[in-house]
Amino acid sequence: MGIIYENLRSCVETVRRKTDFQPRVALVLGSGLGGYGDTIRIEEEISYREIEGFPVSTIEGHKGRFLFGYEGEVPVVVMQGRVHYYEGYSMEEVVRPIRLMGLLGAETLFLTNASGGVNREFRPGDLMLIRDQISSFVPSPLIGSNEETLGPRFPDMSAVYDEAYREEIRKTAARLGISLREGVYLQFSGPAYETPAEICMARALGADAVGMSTACEAVAARHMGMKVCGISCITNMASGIEKQPLSHEEVKETADRMGGVFQQLIKESIRTIGRT
Repeated sequence: MGIIYENLRSCVETVRRKTDFQPRVALVLGSGLGGYGDTIRIEEEISYREIEGFPVSTIEGHKGRFLFGYEGEVPVVVMQGRVHYYEGYSMEEVVRPIRLMGLLGAETLFLTNASGGVNREFRPGDLMLIRDQISSFVPSPLIGSNEETLGPRFPDMSAVYDEAYREEIRKTAARLGISLREGVYLQFSGPAYETPAEICMARALGADAVGMSTACEAVAARHMGMKVCGISCITNMASGIEKQPLSHEEVKETADRMGGVFQQLIKESIRTIGRT
């Protein structure tokens, strides 16, 4: 076993000293969804700072903790505050929480994020079901010696986002009367927002939305054999599509405004896919 797995085992042992909870679904909360954690039936909460060697989010407003509990009857572990590559962490550290949740028993990873719209048909406030992704602009979390205990050296990525789960989420959105876009997500490194030329490139590559997270997490999860689904909240149109400059305040404002609808879709989707 290599150093990556040894670090993970240490994290698992720390968590297991506090709880023996067995999650089925792991959820990563993006911007505007922090309040979702207060809606589940919480059994245990563990701050990232309590886990030795664990990365801690430096973004204002990110609580930085795991919540273990139930969404309906589905046992979940919720990541309330993710870490990003642009915060200065290595890519291995960025995906360590994903791998930890997998080792704790989660079979499904549900990813959420705030993103910029590249597809000109999108508008701020739209929700986009992620169909596929482009992760070529950030280092792969699988670079280096392969941890055979986690997954194969050359994992298949032909279906990162599970089609059966996507269909269940589509049905859930329709039942709730929530409009749901669908498209390809591209991860840039950040923290600077993209230039208009970079957004033209992203559009030419087939991206519908861009952001600074998610894709690397999905790769790490699929490497472990976890099923993955994801939804983006389009908080703004990407650089060059509209005239106004981009700002974090605009992203946060839209994410907060759409938080209630987003939370409702996440809640009902987890209850649905948790039964499959």
